[in-house]
Amino acid sequence: MEVNPMRAQSPGTGHRPRWPLSAVLVTGPSMSPTLRHGDAVLVRRGDRRVRVGDVVIGVFRSRPDLLVVKRAVRPADGGWWLAGDNPLVADDSRAYGVAEVRGRVVARYWPRPRLFSRGRV
Repeated sequence: MEVNPMRAQSPGTGHRPRWPLSAVLVTGPSMSPTLRHGDAVLVRRGDRRVRVGDVVIGVFRSRPDLLVVKRAVRPADGGWWLAGDNPLVADDSRAYGVAEVRGRVVARYWPRPRLFSRGRV
């Protein structure tokens, strides 16, 4: 998955604004059918208020170079146990252990716009 941070600057200040949302491009089949390869989503950054069932982006402690989109299953060891919606793909906490949540997916904006409810599919 690729993160596309907003790179705009505040007019006349030279400072980058702190947008609460980031655009993320989904790659791979692990979240199918909820999200598919090529879907573009908006992510509210930060790990506060994550609930069981939320679709989140995170980084596994054992793979800090890998940013993933998964479903929050349960809190575990100060982080979260994450799982994909596709049971045939095991590139989640079953393989990599506990993850740190970096943000919560709030909407898919392309190709089929949809808001994501808290803790629901």
